[in-house]
Amino acid sequence: MSTIAVLGAGKIGESLLSGLLDAGHAPEKLVFTERYQQRVDELTERYGVHGVDVPTAVERADVLVVSVKPQDIEPLLDEIAPLVTPEKLVVTLCAGLPTGLFERRFAAGTPVVRVMPNTPMLVGEAMSAISGGTHATEAQLDTVEQLLGSVGRVVRVPESQQDAVTALSGSGPAYFFYLVEAMVDAGILLGLPRSVAAELVVQSAVGSAAMLREGEGHPVIMREGVTSPAGTTISGIRELEKHGVRAAMIDAIEAAHSRSVELGATHRRTDE
Repeated sequence: MSTIAVLGAGKIGESLLSGLLDAGHAPEKLVFTERYQQRVDELTERYGVHGVDVPTAVERADVLVVSVKPQDIEPLLDEIAPLVTPEKLVVTLCAGLPTGLFERRFAAGTPVVRVMPNTPMLVGEAMSAISGGTHATEAQLDTVEQLLGSVGRVVRVPESQQDAVTALSGSGPAYFFYLVEAMVDAGILLGLPRSVAAELVVQSAVGSAAMLREGEGHPVIMREGVTSPAGTTISGIRELEKHGVRAAMIDAIEAAHSRSVELGATHRRTDE
């Protein structure tokens, strides 16, 4: 079994550690890095996985999972670039950053796989999209798919589609949370206690998602199944259309896509 190092044990990094342990990976085959000692102690106590410094993590591991914020990537690359060899598999979870950035900084032939996960990884329900760089093999993509499969579902996409994935599923949970927040507020406005409104809305969301996953039909058909002639639902749908909610959602996802492209562009060479 490969030794895996998670470089940056924030929420996503911790969720991956937890998922890998649940999937049967031995704690001694996992290490992580984290800049704050209190956080290192907390995670070590919680999971039995050792926090180490970055050079030690790179030396020990066969698979390096880079899980830092995009704005923190340059100092990390400066530190690990002299240590990374083509025998190691680099998996980047950094939003917007292309595989070419890593390939240029590491030794020639180093395999890199780009991943866009999302925060439901915290509850084992992530949606992750993976793309192989120039030197990543099919077997290495299989390895990454297996790793990410321990915390949710995985799809493969061309790297050219990763900015769209970032906008749609990477940012997607925030859109759902935003909608749930608005619906709960509406329930309070109508006189329901917050706790009751929240339970009604959250369970409605969980049940609706389960119906979608189980393939009950196209979302339009499923919505029509709730929408009776001259009923309450169609009155609500009319207001959503009147206020341009559908158009606003499309615009929001387009804006997130543009921002993802911008993040990557700052790290691309002008000749690319």
